[in-house]
Amino acid sequence: MLALKTHDMVRLPFASSTPGIARTRLAAFLTMQRASSTVIDDALIVISEMIANAVSHGVPTSDGTIEISWAINQDLLELSVLDAGENASLKPVDFDEDSLSGRGLSIINRVADRWWVDMSRGTRVNAELGLASR
Repeated sequence: MLALKTHDMVRLPFASSTPGIARTRLAAFLTMQRASSTVIDDALIVISEMIANAVSHGVPTSDGTIEISWAINQDLLELSVLDAGENASLKPVDFDEDSLSGRGLSIINRVADRWWVDMSRGTRVNAELGLASR
């Protein structure tokens, strides 16, 4: 029997088209893992916002890409986006329905079970979603 891959990492262009590419790949990964439709929907929202924030506010790596990864670790889906930016201030802000921007981290904060930022090497935004609770 073929073992399912429980993680993946891709380097994608630092471009506005990248969230769509990543969503397609993540949806395929989660479908193969037999994740619920709610987990898939939530994960696609979170990864899209993480990538959109990186492309809007971050810095590409020297090869013009960002690193996007996901993994299933027991009952958690772990998502991560890394860009080369440094010294960023990342906090969710309040927004209303008429806001056209600035909602990304607030959306991540509402959908993910936990999220954090690691700035030890570039800017890596991480998020976790429970697989069993959705």
